[in-house]
Amino acid sequence: MVDTATFKQLALSFPGAIELPHFDKASFRANKKIFATLDVKNNRACVMLTPIDQSVFCAFDKTIIYPVPNKWGKNGATYVELKTVRKSMLKDALTQAYNKITATKPLSKTK
Repeated sequence: MVDTATFKQLALSFPGAIELPHFDKASFRANKKIFATLDVKNNRACVMLTPIDQSVFCAFDKTIIYPVPNKWGKNGATYVELKTVRKSMLKDALTQAYNKITATKPLSKTK
């Protein structure tokens, strides 16, 4: 089990990560982009993964980590149940989500 304080600590441990409100949830951002949100009321987080990363994490146990059931989910938005996820798995998922939004785009080739 991961409590909300531990989730916040993990999410804010990345360079440049900040916490800002996002509707009725807390969002965690870097480079002005959200990589995770925290829903305290439902004891659940959402991490923004690539669809490939999402399929890898969801293969472990779909009662713990699973796609958001809408268009966002098809694009990698993934719920994480904090009451049942292992801290190490959550840290890995947050790392992938953070890396997704902070990766630099390849430079275009000039002729």
